[in-house]
Amino acid sequence: MKYFKTMNIRLILLAMLSLSVVSCSKKSSSKGGSQATGWKINDKKGGFQYASKFKKQATGPGLVLVEGGTFTMGKVQDDVMHDWNNTPNQQHVQSFYMDETEVTNMMYMEYLDWLKRVFPPEQENYKNIYEGASPDTLVWRNRLGYNETMTNNYLRHPAYAEYPVVGVNWIQATEFAKWRTDRVNEKTLEEQKYLKKDAKITDVSSDKVFSTEAYLASPSTAMGGDSELVLQKGKGRGTSKKSSDGGADAAAGSTNNQGNSPKNVYAQRSSGLILPDYRLPTEAEWEYAAAADVGQREYNLYKGQKKYPWSGSYTRSGKRQVKGDQLANFKQGKGDYGGIAGWSDDGADITNKVKSYPPNDFGLYDMAGNVAEWVADVYRPIIDDEANDFNYYRGNVYMKNKIGEDGKVELVTAENQKFDTLSNGKIIARNYPGEIAQVPVDENETYLRQNFDKSDNRNYRDGDKQSSRYFKFGASEEGDEKGQLKDNQRMYDSPKHNVSVDSLGSMVRKYDKSNKRTTLINDDVRVYKGGSWRDRAYWLDPAQRRYYPQDIATDYIGFRCAMSRVGPKSDKRKSARNKR
Repeated sequence: MKYFKTMNIRLILLAMLSLSVVSCSKKSSSKGGSQATGWKINDKKGGFQYASKFKKQATGPGLVLVEGGTFTMGKVQDDVMHDWNNTPNQQHVQSFYMDETEVTNMMYMEYLDWLKRVFPPEQENYKNIYEGASPDTLVWRNRLGYNETMTNNYLRHPAYAEYPVVGVNWIQATEFAKWRTDRVNEKTLEEQKYLKKDAKITDVSSDKVFSTEAYLASPSTAMGGDSELVLQKGKGRGTSKKSSDGGADAAAGSTNNQGNSPKNVYAQRSSGLILPDYRLPTEAEWEYAAAADVGQREYNLYKGQKKYPWSGSYTRSGKRQVKGDQLANFKQGKGDYGGIAGWSDDGADITNKVKSYPPNDFGLYDMAGNVAEWVADVYRPIIDDEANDFNYYRGNVYMKNKIGEDGKVELVTAENQKFDTLSNGKIIARNYPGEIAQVPVDENETYLRQNFDKSDNRNYRDGDKQSSRYFKFGASEEGDEKGQLKDNQRMYDSPKHNVSVDSLGSMVRKYDKSNKRTTLINDDVRVYKGGSWRDRAYWLDPAQRRYYPQDIATDYIGFRCAMSRVGPKSDKRKSARNKR
């Protein structure tokens, strides 16, 4: 009996010891250990380094999170213009961020001020940068109206600081978004001590400009290769080794020459610090955000179609304290832009200060009225939901970094900077010094792919050669004008204006005087959404869509920026009965 009791005690002790060993093993393998190899992650001695403490994407300045979802795009209640270009179709958009308000004059003036300081317009190499980015203030002029006050004051006078910027064409709006991306990421890296403090103000110059993509591709050559500005955080006693292939100089996780600390000296995309690009929203994103159907969700259904960004079928508020007040800034009727003096109306004759009207259910202001807004898409009369119903967007032009003869990425300089002459003669910078030069993708990226086969996809399935009756399957894609159809074979025979500069530097304008043109649609017209201070209530419907040449500005089209969200669709867990 005593023998069996001793054996039982031994067995119990052995079981406890084995459980302890297993527990310790699990604990040691889970604490900083790789599930793939068991190796320690983020070891101070080196090895694989990863941002394992990353929580979620930071919200960029001015942005509001818009949780993505499914919605019916289009479906206006009437079509007095007889465009029939917004046929209902089901779409899904991923979660994204969007500017709370339209880009204001003050925001755009900050951009112009930066350009003027960094690329002085009095220097020959940079004279077209500042002018090319400047809004067209003459859009306010009218043959039979006196609007010189706005022409001279609207952009720069502090009385209009918080009013939406106008006179900006689509190309200028996209360039502003690129600039904003770099400035926001530059500030983040400065705060994390990857860049010298205040270098963005005290040390910036035309040859020392921060570019997000240039920094990620080759940190040691960013900002003119000045090691006093681009810091090597956590370098230890070792020295960094420059990359020879044009990639990142110090990938996270490599060790320094002496191996005494990780050589995690530069921020990488895997660091989780770099925000995605600011950009124009796609048409699907803009319409989804403007409609804000989430405000009348019941279970997994919407309770009805909203005609405006707010609930109800009227443009005036029904709330007791502000009953009768207009909910947006638009034209009430002929000759009625702001109502009767001293009476509660929309409170504006031209544009109005942002946040002057209630936000929609996503917390976005002025998604109807004030100014119409550029979106990213190239205009076509239909939305091709048969080809795609997820993050729909027409306008993809795929580019890649240009690699020089030395095998490294080629940076833009004052000598190789490119400028484009628009159809109206305005000269705009295609890129800025310090950025990476871009070239179209080629067969190396497209060969045997099923998802895309060329760089420029703006006219895919609607205007390209495959869409026309002249397409010959199996024939060479090469033809007149680098594969373009002849003038009498184009699906969209829009005017073809041409502006060029002759050998003497004089501008030569060739206006298309053909009387056989039947449309204004081509690959350079962009969609703009939402009603403006010039528009009747009909255009306030988020589903309405119009188009305008991408290089022409007006006094009623502005813009706001968006940013893609990385990671989960929402920050909160949902249930079947979840309500907003």
